[in-house]
Amino acid sequence: MTEYTKHIITALVAFALSFAISAVLYKIFIPILRKVKLGQKILEIGPNWHKCKEGTPTMGGLFFIVGMLVSVVVCCFGSLINPRDCVNVHGETVKDYRLHINLLLAVMTGAVGFIDDYVKLFKKTNKGLTAAQKMVFLIVTSLAYLLLMNHFGYIDTSVNLPFIYGQVELGVFYYIIAIAIMVYFINCANLTDGIDGLAGSISCIIMTMFFIFAVFLDKPEMSVFTAAVIGGVLAFLCYNFHPARIFMGDTGSLFLGSAAVLMAFWTNASLLIFIIGLVYFIEGLSVMLQVFYYKRTKKRIFKMAPIHHHFEMCGWSEWKIVGIFSAVTLTCCVAAYLILVLYLN
Repeated sequence: MTEYTKHIITALVAFALSFAISAVLYKIFIPILRKVKLGQKILEIGPNWHKCKEGTPTMGGLFFIVGMLVSVVVCCFGSLINPRDCVNVHGETVKDYRLHINLLLAVMTGAVGFIDDYVKLFKKTNKGLTAAQKMVFLIVTSLAYLLLMNHFGYIDTSVNLPFIYGQVELGVFYYIIAIAIMVYFINCANLTDGIDGLAGSISCIIMTMFFIFAVFLDKPEMSVFTAAVIGGVLAFLCYNFHPARIFMGDTGSLFLGSAAVLMAFWTNASLLIFIIGLVYFIEGLSVMLQVFYYKRTKKRIFKMAPIHHHFEMCGWSEWKIVGIFSAVTLTCCVAAYLILVLYLN
């Protein structure tokens, strides 16, 4: 059996283990969460038909994060204890701590969401951490990630430009731009989690594309990480498709947003996040446009923002929105894969 085959099998084991652990946790804890009434509060400004979802257990992202963590630790125990050597962007041979760094930062971002969910649940309100508090946490975690990755030489302060076959050196501005991109897309993933199955479905497609990237680029630890995330989120979707029996909460949506962005940096293809995460990008942009236009004119561009709620107000079913948004994401991911393959070849 070749090393390549072993990596694929290990990734499949990680997927299965994460799915199984997460599914068992949902089976056990959904009834418990219902019994203790740790359910979602629904904002009055939301679609009025969403009021029937009030009381649905939330913070479900915690369980697929646990499933992912256990799966990665089991399947990559050797790499976590004794990292293999790799060649960094400077051509130096160094220890490969990228799995450690990406795990740490993704879980830290999920922890920010967990704190937010915790405050909401125990204050019995739909308002947790303030926007400023979240922003500070996300900026700090993003900066920590970039500094760690740069310290070991896994990234530098230049950006690869597909098809131009060159790099642009940004210096200190790299950190400013990269942090802005990371925080924006993490928040956009949070905004996308507005209807049953939407954020989970889009995240599964995005992580599947990164799994394919990892296999293509022969990054075994990354393939295990992405496979474990996919397994956990699929288990979550078994209970989250309409009508949802549990929501992921900010715990899950912030974790998934950070996971997607971190994978883009792990593959040294950070700009591809604008293609792969196009739905995330549009969701966030729709909110900014709505707020800006309303402040200027007191009129609205969309019936409601983020944009998935606009389509809801237009009469689209939740299933239709999830299907179309997922199809758009799949198309974008295929395009991003072709760009990466053409650029590397």
